[in-house]
Amino acid sequence: MTTNNIESIEIVEISLHTSENGEIDEVKQETTALLEAIKNRAQAEAESAGTITRETYLNAVRQVREAIERDKLIERDRLEYSWAKIQEELEHNWKLLHKDITDLGDRFQNAAKAAWETFNAPPDQD
Repeated sequence: MTTNNIESIEIVEISLHTSENGEIDEVKQETTALLEAIKNRAQAEAESAGTITRETYLNAVRQVREAIERDKLIERDRLEYSWAKIQEELEHNWKLLHKDITDLGDRFQNAAKAAWETFNAPPDQD
């Protein structure tokens, strides 16, 4: 507003207990209607914000819950996969160890047989 507009505005003091003439009653009614409209608008905005806030909160809670459940499933799958891999590695390593022990046993047996044959061989005749 410009200064010119401010000068042309008539300031009317409103009191709920004053009713000097009909004009004041009309101003009070319009002011009361304005305040009621502001109050209603504020309530509507607050309820709307409350609804949005509640919906946002519920969506956030749902997303977190779903993420946790998904992570649990992923973790369980990872654990099961890891356990299966460990079992495979254990079986593979056991087979290798068994093969090495068997090979070592065969080598000891061959060495013992060669030693026995050498020990029991007739002396060289030169």
